Amino acid sequence: MFVTPENRIALISIDGDPAIAIGQEEAGGQNVYVRQVGEALANLGWQVDMFTRRSSVEQPTIVQHNPCCRTIRLEAGPLEFMPRNQLFEHLPEFVCAFQDFQQREGCQYPLVHTNYWLSAWVGMELKQRQPLVQVHTYHSLGAVKYQTVPDVPIIATKRLAVEKACLETAERIVATSPQEAEHMRTLVSSQGAIEMIPCGTDIEQFGTVRRLAARQQLGIAPETKVVFYVGRFDQRKGIETLVRAVALSEHRGRRGDDLRLIIGGGSRPGKSDGIERERIEQLVADLDLADLTTFPGRIEHADLPLYYAAADVCVVPSHYEPFGLVAIEAMASRTPVVASQVGGLRYTVVPGVTGFLVPPQDEVAFATAIDRILALPAWRDHLGELGRRRVKAMFSWTGVAARLSELYAQLLSQNTSIPQKSSQPLEILTT
Repeated sequence: MFVTPENRIALISIDGDPAIAIGQEEAGGQNVYVRQVGEALANLGWQVDMFTRRSSVEQPTIVQHNPCCRTIRLEAGPLEFMPRNQLFEHLPEFVCAFQDFQQREGCQYPLVHTNYWLSAWVGMELKQRQPLVQVHTYHSLGAVKYQTVPDVPIIATKRLAVEKACLETAERIVATSPQEAEHMRTLVSSQGAIEMIPCGTDIEQFGTVRRLAARQQLGIAPETKVVFYVGRFDQRKGIETLVRAVALSEHRGRRGDDLRLIIGGGSRPGKSDGIERERIEQLVADLDLADLTTFPGRIEHADLPLYYAAADVCVVPSHYEPFGLVAIEAMASRTPVVASQVGGLRYTVVPGVTGFLVPPQDEVAFATAIDRILALPAWRDHLGELGRRRVKAMFSWTGVAARLSELYAQLLSQNTSIPQKSSQPLEILTT
């Protein structure tokens, strides 16, 4: 494909490497979003470079995903994993590395799509140095997140200031659900241009295998009642609520019932997710659930559709979720979802149609909803079919990329001259 300056764009995801395996520490929905959007945009004719931070000497600098899409890892800070809250001071290095890369390549990106607040700062700083259009996706809002955590980090003040400045100055903010757009307006700023474009999923990857076939491959008996969770080990993901709900299930220990809880996700010993996994494992033991609970660890991309399809119900017990990719992956796999009634989950999951929404951190409500689905296999299958239809109609990556492509083309056509610099001095954000 012939590459022109106009169709070469950059996706920036400093803390979410699109080329690493999902389920590792702080690797989740954002990584999936950037990778899938990048590849789908490449299929539509864009030359997509996805920029992230290099966090290990073993990592290659460039990963080529297809002829028009690649991940580029820039050095900013030490070559080791660093929690998100420690990355802010290294962002100026990332900006310089980005501009050095442009100089080596002999190009300037006319549009950058930044992801998460750290990348938002980088995008705004780049706009001070070169003409470009900035599109931004938050993935989570500090103004919402800090309402759900007991200890607000020191970095919170900077994050809130960056998120406000980005909303007010970026050419377009992409909200992934109506609820997220509402939060932006009520909690962040009344200014700025917002467009609602949801996240997506691969409807060809998920939903092509049926429950009995998936169970046969995974060694799960046909009559077993399977409750499934997949995601990071993070207290905000609400895994404790799920475990306590299963402990309350009316199917636990009932004669003739074989109940099984599968908690999937990667973890690294000694790191925060490894520590959380150890805490959950101890809780499972304390509640006498060890015999019915399995921890398969990080589930390979090729195997994930099997786990979704094998489950009777997928549980998303997050304290806060801007969108919730797991919910639509499960729905695409014809598996009903029981999720917290928070954020974008209120948009993706339709109560009584594709599953249930219940109050977060309410193990009794979760247990009741899970048991309703487990008790009625025919109704479970009906909910699953309706979920599959909803995902096909609204949440394919191809459709998401098409809407983003239209947005990019529109913004670029409106910015034929050099864009004006941000009216918000970035010095304010760095003090």
